[in-house]
Amino acid sequence: MIINKKIDDKSIVWFQDNNEYIIVEPLVAEILTLLKNKVDKTQIITNLFNSINIPLKQADNLVLDIETLLKTTTKELSEIEPLKPPTSFKYQKKYQINDVIIEVDYQSDFEVSLVHPKFAHLEINSEQEAKYYYKVYSNKDFISFSVNDEIINTWNINEVHYFQGKFSMKIVEHIHQKNESKWLGVFHASAISNNKESMLFLGDSGNGKSTSLALLQANDFTCLADDFVPIDAEKQEVYSFPSAISIKKNSLETLFPIYPELKTSAEYHFKRLNKIVRYLPPNNSNYTAHLPCKALVFIKYEKDSDLKLKEISTITAFEQLVPDSWLSPISENAEAFLNWFSKLPCYQLTYSNNDKMVKTVSKIFNNDL
Repeated sequence: MIINKKIDDKSIVWFQDNNEYIIVEPLVAEILTLLKNKVDKTQIITNLFNSINIPLKQADNLVLDIETLLKTTTKELSEIEPLKPPTSFKYQKKYQINDVIIEVDYQSDFEVSLVHPKFAHLEINSEQEAKYYYKVYSNKDFISFSVNDEIINTWNINEVHYFQGKFSMKIVEHIHQKNESKWLGVFHASAISNNKESMLFLGDSGNGKSTSLALLQANDFTCLADDFVPIDAEKQEVYSFPSAISIKKNSLETLFPIYPELKTSAEYHFKRLNKIVRYLPPNNSNYTAHLPCKALVFIKYEKDSDLKLKEISTITAFEQLVPDSWLSPISENAEAFLNWFSKLPCYQLTYSNNDKMVKTVSKIFNNDL
């Protein structure tokens, strides 16, 4: 099955076989749809020849190229044999999120380093019984993750970000009581709210998403999520996620006057990502919150730059958003995602003055541009 959504002067095509989105010309999208629906190829070529007045051979070659594209969208995924759980775990930690308690057994310091820093502010020392029991364990080649003794998956050790994403997804499912099929997707973004609506900040690593989030939560906005922003399928709303805000080393001087606690907070070196970060707890204590999305803002801090805000095309935003996102493989959710996304205003915001950035965000929320 494929879904074809025309946006601006392009078409976005979604392939169910491997949950992939591509942006193509509307004519290509139409031919892809016909081929997928097993319409006779000769008929497609004839229609193409008659409708756009190109030579028959050229029409034949075009359909052949598109047919090749269709074949390349079908990929087989290999499964990895689950690891056998160890007989003992070095660490056991409990986290409380609203009224949900999650207990996590970590095999070693390595597994702790992958998860705990983001959730350390939620750790509790309590004899209360947990509702969910997670186990994380690895060897030199693979890492496995289970919930209530059911293996969730096993990943190559060089792709631990897939494990981290699934770990976070399980937390989302458990605190919001919605299984994975009830979510449109998860975006690599930061999300703030004015307690009525939400707004997503996106951009490449190092552009200032998390720093902007920290500045905004110090100016009466609420942090909904950082780095991992879930959107539900039913209402297409942004849901809260309880991880701390990751603050990179080059942002500390800006934030020390506002958050003096950062001066003494633990520093974490992530060699694989080549970054050093500290974690700032969000100002949100209500992790059940979910709000409609006002806009997507691709944000960039640029030293000595004047503040520049411009609306960008949906297609441009889509090209930047999708590669770093997890999107639901369910056809109904894919269609809902495309319909939701196509209606969102998208902006590019470049700034160097923090106060001007905060005021501009307020103006977007208040329809005061």
